Amino acid sequence: MNEKLRLKNVHKSFGAQKVCHGIDLTVNEGETICLIGASGSGKSTLLRCINLLEDIDEGMILLDGADISKPGLDPQPVRQRIGIVFQSFNLFPHMTAVENVMLAPRRVHGLSRAELRPRVETLFERFGLADRMQSYPDQLSGGQQQRVAIVRALAMEPEIMLLDEITSALDPELVGEVLDVLRQLRQQGMTMILATHEMKFAREVADKVCFLDKGVILEEGPAEQIFGAPEKNRTRDFLRRVL
Repeated sequence: MNEKLRLKNVHKSFGAQKVCHGIDLTVNEGETICLIGASGSGKSTLLRCINLLEDIDEGMILLDGADISKPGLDPQPVRQRIGIVFQSFNLFPHMTAVENVMLAPRRVHGLSRAELRPRVETLFERFGLADRMQSYPDQLSGGQQQRVAIVRALAMEPEIMLLDEITSALDPELVGEVLDVLRQLRQQGMTMILATHEMKFAREVADKVCFLDKGVILEEGPAEQIFGAPEKNRTRDFLRRVL
């Protein structure tokens, strides 16, 4: 497998609080990596560092072998290649679903509505939203809004998708429809890193699971190993609580 992304000794602090503490992680092309751990363990901050929404204090982040964490680097070209979806949908309320999705490709790539339309329609169709393109966010369920947010990220044609607890704001009955979208993306070979509390889903889809604790990756390995026979007591305690 081709190495797509590598984190080397990544540190990130906010004031005196160390949030990421010497993180090493290799992500191969087409892999799905699930980050698990208690709230405050550093999962979301790690994703924000990869997307260059936060500057790292120390270490390196390599995308296809190139250091994207160098100070002064323009983050925009990187963010076109690495999409991120948050737990809050962040859709513009005054725009329809399709307008929300088209906004970034039009601004960043200078594409017209007519040029974008076929690709965007295909995405809406693929994720069961073809009849909701002209709906405003407040006319959509939480699950539909989250799917639109995923479609918006995919419209930029990213090479990697980062997904930060994207089901945690949803009612339980809406979680399944969003997870189905991620299953589709995995089957299509999208490289994904997910911070998630959905342990059953992580066990099902992850090529690798990383258990974060106090800003370090305490344990990582195939899903069956982490969930079936974790080596560290802390991992066992966490899984016993959440499962």
